[in-house]
Amino acid sequence: MSDALLRGGAVLATAFLFGGMLLFSAGFATFLFKVLPMAEARVLIRKAFPHFYLFVIGVATAAALLAVPTDRLAAQMLALIALSTVPTRQVLMPAINTATDQGQRQHFVRLHTLSVLVTLAHIGAAAVALVRLSA
Repeated sequence: MSDALLRGGAVLATAFLFGGMLLFSAGFATFLFKVLPMAEARVLIRKAFPHFYLFVIGVATAAALLAVPTDRLAAQMLALIALSTVPTRQVLMPAINTATDQGQRQHFVRLHTLSVLVTLAHIGAAAVALVRLSA
């Protein structure tokens, strides 16, 4: 496969990752809490986030593999997004749910803030990778 074709695939996959993360975190999640009662929004968010994280892991991995031949730094950034999403999904998300269920408000706030910072870092890294791959 040609470098141009791989770069194009890497750009498309990275754009898909960036846009998907931005839309889900800033659009969908915010929208749910505005239009649904809190209890219903929480149930839906709990069901959606595991799928969101699988999307991030899968698309970031694909983008990283496509980027390897043309931009190793972008590929490493994308791989780091995929790898760091695994503990976010498997450890941090369940801890957030447990804190909520047990009424541990301050613990929830700390954990949720951490998850927001991780997501913002992922969005920022995807943006940088996208710019690098598009250059």
